[in-house]
Amino acid sequence: MTTARDIMHAGAECINEDESLLVASRMMRDLDVGSLPICGNDDRLHGIITDRDIVLKCCAEGKNPADMKASDLANGAPHCVMADADINQVLRTMQSHQIRRVPVLEGKRLVGMISEADVGRHLSEDQIAQFVESVYAAR
Repeated sequence: MTTARDIMHAGAECINEDESLLVASRMMRDLDVGSLPICGNDDRLHGIITDRDIVLKCCAEGKNPADMKASDLANGAPHCVMADADINQVLRTMQSHQIRRVPVLEGKRLVGMISEADVGRHLSEDQIAQFVESVYAAR
């Protein structure tokens, strides 16, 4: 059985909830990623921030990314999977919530991230087509 741990990108770096969106955007650039998990001072996952969030919810609103904190965009609990979840559970989570990235937890600690590319490397062509259709369906 293929698990989330088998397909995840281990060692995902977090942005601290108190860091600015400017710092977050620079981290994304330097890490060549489009999203970052937001971790609190309690070392727990508090949300996910994407490059799109920064553009739409900060820059497009005329706000200064140096003044906004990552926590300002951490809305609600992120959808996650456990490290021992099988790939079908990962797919169901991503499809039902129409998300392209999902954090992987072990206990309450972040241990990795799964992107749509990670999923795609482990699916048949039919499964990929179904996944793409459900994640990218009109919202």
